[in-house]
Amino acid sequence: MLDRTGTQFSHVKPTDTTYVSGGLRDFFLYRDLGIAEATHGKVIAHLVKANMAPDEGTGWHRHDADFQIVIMVKGWARFMYEDQETLVEAGDVVHQRPGIRHYLFDYSPDMEYLEIVSPADFKTIDVDPVCVVPPSTPWK
Repeated sequence: MLDRTGTQFSHVKPTDTTYVSGGLRDFFLYRDLGIAEATHGKVIAHLVKANMAPDEGTGWHRHDADFQIVIMVKGWARFMYEDQETLVEAGDVVHQRPGIRHYLFDYSPDMEYLEIVSPADFKTIDVDPVCVVPPSTPWK
């Protein structure tokens, strides 16, 4: 079923898709929510969860995207946004403005977040370090 924008109705249940590796980061697992297909690549929405303890984190990078939000569903993560350390906890919503340089460097073993980005095929671009990043917390 299409609407006037050409997008489709989509309803994904937890049993419809599974978490898989092979996404942007090997230390995370990703669960596709069918939004990229339904919007013909205009938007992607996926759940991201911790797969292993942080080692180096994501490194400094930015995304070539028009829109990006992160909604922390479980646990917590520590980011550097430019030179500002930011703790993102369950229930928090972060709008990552286009081009913001950031580094996810620490997260809890139960961390899980919903990420919504436009366009679906956004690019990640490594950038020079902005500042020194605090150490991550070892998992026990």
